[in-house]
Amino acid sequence: MHALPEFTLRRPADLAEAAGLLAADPQARLVAGGTDLLPNLRRGLERPATLIDLSGVGGFAGVELAADGAVLLGAGVTLATIAGDPALAAQLPALAQAAAGAAAPTHRSAATLGGNLCQDTRCIFYNQSEWWRASNGYCLKRSGDTCHVAPQGARCHAAFSGDLAPVLLALGAQVQLQSAAGTRWLPLADLYRDDGAAHLTLERHEVLARVRVPAPPPGLRSGYRKARVRQAIDFPLAGVALAVLLEGGVVRSLAVGLSGTNSRPLLLAGTGELAGRAVDDELLARLGKLVQQQVSPMRSTATPANYRRQVAAALAQRLLRDLASD
Repeated sequence: MHALPEFTLRRPADLAEAAGLLAADPQARLVAGGTDLLPNLRRGLERPATLIDLSGVGGFAGVELAADGAVLLGAGVTLATIAGDPALAAQLPALAQAAAGAAAPTHRSAATLGGNLCQDTRCIFYNQSEWWRASNGYCLKRSGDTCHVAPQGARCHAAFSGDLAPVLLALGAQVQLQSAAGTRWLPLADLYRDDGAAHLTLERHEVLARVRVPAPPPGLRSGYRKARVRQAIDFPLAGVALAVLLEGGVVRSLAVGLSGTNSRPLLLAGTGELAGRAVDDELLARLGKLVQQQVSPMRSTATPANYRRQVAAALAQRLLRDLASD
């Protein structure tokens, strides 16, 4: 770890001002909780001359219930707040579970929803000290021209490891982006692309402002499970979120979000073919096959890629079985 590089700290009064500061300085970086950015600075992965502190922006950490039953979450709300809010836990249990399982208590007290959704992708060849990366000729994600995970390829395979994105994907969330010119909404899935070196579609001058989670239909059951080396602090090797509607033990709708395996969080395709079927061994086998076909873990962790593929499928199967038997 290195000492933090020198930087200028700016404290905007609102998000429009923050977006204007980003537009004026392409090298500036936003900081809220800092649990992702600061370790990267200490490792020398980034050296921004300006940090834009969002912690003082009014309303950035708000939690609101809209008239239509949707939940509006400010991007600055902490994971500890989400995990500890009884109303959120009752309406969106999977979101509370994901927030409660992220990192450790001290991290959750500072880490924000926006930071978790926009956190940097991770790879065993990238998240290292400066001298370690230099000795390997750096990598495609930063300062090099080769992805050591897939040397013959042309893109970075660093994995996205946020916990809240798969839940919000399964729940059909949207995000509001703020620029100096105004705001726009887009589906959360459109915030990401499958490229570990540039996994966010945010324009350089945009700030993630809010997340809108539509009101869950009556009877919706949701949950989140993940596998990691240690049962605290570690990022997920695979994380799975499910939102399912059941009627008499039969699936009416099913949405599955995945994290930790691809360069972006993934909303599983093809779950519609499982509707109208009972939750039995045959359906669970088909769900596991869908997961294994669509996740694409690479050698971005010390854990074998095929293990992570199988774990993702097993987590989805176990979670659906548990939700169906609840």
